[in-house]
Amino acid sequence: MTVRAPLLPLWLALWLWTTPSSLTAEVKPGTLLNTPRKPAAPADKKKVDPPAQQPPAAAPALSVKEIAARVKPSLVTVSFTGRDGSVEGTGAGFVVSSDGLIATALHVIGEARPITVQFADGRKFDATEVHAWDRRLDLALIRIDAKDLPALPLGDSDSLEQGAPIVAMGNPRGLDFSIVSGVVSARREIKLGEVTAGNEMIQLAIPIEPGNSGGPLLDLQGQVHGVLTLKSALTENLGFAMPVNALKSLLAKPNPVPTARWLTIGNLNPREWQPLQGARWSQKAGRIQVEGTGKGFGGRALCLNQREVPTLPYEVAVTVKLDDERGAAGLVFAADGGDLHYGFYPTAGQLRLTRFDGPTVYSWAILRSTSTPHYRSGDWNTIKVRVEADRLLCYVNDQLVVESADQHLRGGKVGLAKFRDTKATFKNFQVAKAIPAEASTAALDKSLSQRLESLPANQLPDEQLLSTLQTNAAASRVVLVARADRLEKEVAQLRKLARTVHRKAIESDLLREFDQPESKIDLFHAALLLAKLDNEELDVTAYRRQLDDMAREIAGRFTGMPDATAKLAALKKFLFEENGFHGSRSDYQNRANSYINEVLDDREGIPITLSVVFLELARRIGLDTITPAPVPGHFMVLHTPGKGERQILDVFDGATIVSPERERELRITEEDLQPASKHSIIVRMLRNLITGARRANDHAAMLNYQELIVALAPEAAGERVARALLRLQNEDQSGGRLDLEWLLEKRPRGIDLDRVEQLLRSLR
Repeated sequence: MTVRAPLLPLWLALWLWTTPSSLTAEVKPGTLLNTPRKPAAPADKKKVDPPAQQPPAAAPALSVKEIAARVKPSLVTVSFTGRDGSVEGTGAGFVVSSDGLIATALHVIGEARPITVQFADGRKFDATEVHAWDRRLDLALIRIDAKDLPALPLGDSDSLEQGAPIVAMGNPRGLDFSIVSGVVSARREIKLGEVTAGNEMIQLAIPIEPGNSGGPLLDLQGQVHGVLTLKSALTENLGFAMPVNALKSLLAKPNPVPTARWLTIGNLNPREWQPLQGARWSQKAGRIQVEGTGKGFGGRALCLNQREVPTLPYEVAVTVKLDDERGAAGLVFAADGGDLHYGFYPTAGQLRLTRFDGPTVYSWAILRSTSTPHYRSGDWNTIKVRVEADRLLCYVNDQLVVESADQHLRGGKVGLAKFRDTKATFKNFQVAKAIPAEASTAALDKSLSQRLESLPANQLPDEQLLSTLQTNAAASRVVLVARADRLEKEVAQLRKLARTVHRKAIESDLLREFDQPESKIDLFHAALLLAKLDNEELDVTAYRRQLDDMAREIAGRFTGMPDATAKLAALKKFLFEENGFHGSRSDYQNRANSYINEVLDDREGIPITLSVVFLELARRIGLDTITPAPVPGHFMVLHTPGKGERQILDVFDGATIVSPERERELRITEEDLQPASKHSIIVRMLRNLITGARRANDHAAMLNYQELIVALAPEAAGERVARALLRLQNEDQSGGRLDLEWLLEKRPRGIDLDRVEQLLRSLR
């Protein structure tokens, strides 16, 4: 797709899933995708089940060449045009019904734009209707006036398994035919913008090219299993498709709109507004929205109001909200309908007055750029300009912030402007000889603040206060909502600061613990600190005493001089026979299984946490033949007695001895049995916590855990990448930039520095 899909910040999530192992759930090597035998620092996973029975024989697999020959006649290029007739977007689609029904991705057909479909043999059709669409699923069906088209068979996407070979097809450059093959690497539920897709998406280990959006994803029998929708902006070998079973619901229950009606959806009234220089301007619920990149320099696009502008002096105002404070959007005035005009708008948290004297950056003058406490970042702001013969007065929220004596441009039209890839919303556009200031709002805000401060908690306002508010209900509501928003933001910031202070304290304690020889490090204490990160009230001392008491009870059973075998038997009996410690059966990925205190409380855990308890009790009772065995995907311990063969113990399964057959099944190597450092065990536990947090869509927690990993491994480049992306997801742009700049300064191997630089440029 050559236009940017409106489902950001997806690029962030997509790269997140392709970067370091610290952010990806471990899959046992060899079970999926023929992955490399030894992944770095794995997280834990349940025991691997025996191989499943082979399914019944399916239809014979076709070669990629045969699939291409079959599908090409059904494959189309889908494009939509802008108001000036130029092509604004190009993607792919495919025939799903012989009577002219084409499936594609919704973002491929734009919104309220003429749609054209072209086949590989050159036949070209205009879409006669949008037969069905679903914004949440990014799917659409369009109809063309054609018969006897070769429809592709639709498969059952629920049957498409991880690791299955697939083929993706599309038209990345107009009619340049394209086919790529690969495998299904995962099924994931993805958050699209502010909503979570109700269906899992199919993650593909194939290079999706721009323009393939809307194309079919096929199995080797030539059946469609998905519609290509997303491509990672930061890796060439990752894409996503919406399962075809979601498309079937659109086929079953369409919501057809003729093209003539489709073209009017969200359109601005041409008697009121004239969009210029591209971008996508639309109107809904009385608000004007804009997105996409304009064709003027800096991505500039205008939307001029068609009302008659009063003679000098006059005022023009609008209330605007940016989706991203790095963007820029606001007012234009004295516009000639071309490249000459003034602009007054917020950008990067500042207010800027500019003059445009031509089409290039060399004919652009920044008259003033200023910061002001009166601008409400991330919120609605009313900006206003008073145009006089000899000066310009610029206001934000009724506060004068810029005064300029510039007189170069006068006359012309007024309207709206946006820059770069900004998405913005406008409301309450006004132009008049004078626009009254909302002076009463400021006074009301002060009065309300005093009244509300004196109002007891949990008490409703009295009749007198309600009566006062009703005298100016509209202004009262604005003040109350604004005050509530400010308080909510303040509370959120304070809670965030409190979490940061707490995490820094945990970080300091962990670093102090690891700043000593390996033999002196208390692994159980370090594990308790991880648990305390999410439970500030956790009593670390109490749980240390509890483990010490358990060790004393075990040691109290010894008589004489017990050997390692007797100590091991006593430890196993105490934990698994008498106290019921066991591996988690039903809720394996619950983060409680990674909190060592809850493992003691519930006597349930995952391999690594149960192993930590086992190892620390062994150390306390003098059983020095037990060492940690970091088997990929399933942490174990190794018992190496002075006499006899070494034994691998699966603590998740009651510390049973792993048989030679089981060793071979799990493909355990001698390298897997080399003792893990306590430092690496804690990092591995943090990765398990990240996996659990991702499952709960808890991005703040994911960042908290990743911050600790970077503190423990500050020179690990992959961990820096992971933290940079998580910081950006958590709206910490300055922190994300610092990590990206660190990568460019250190230039570590194994990191795509070109893409790091690309992301850093986009942030700037």
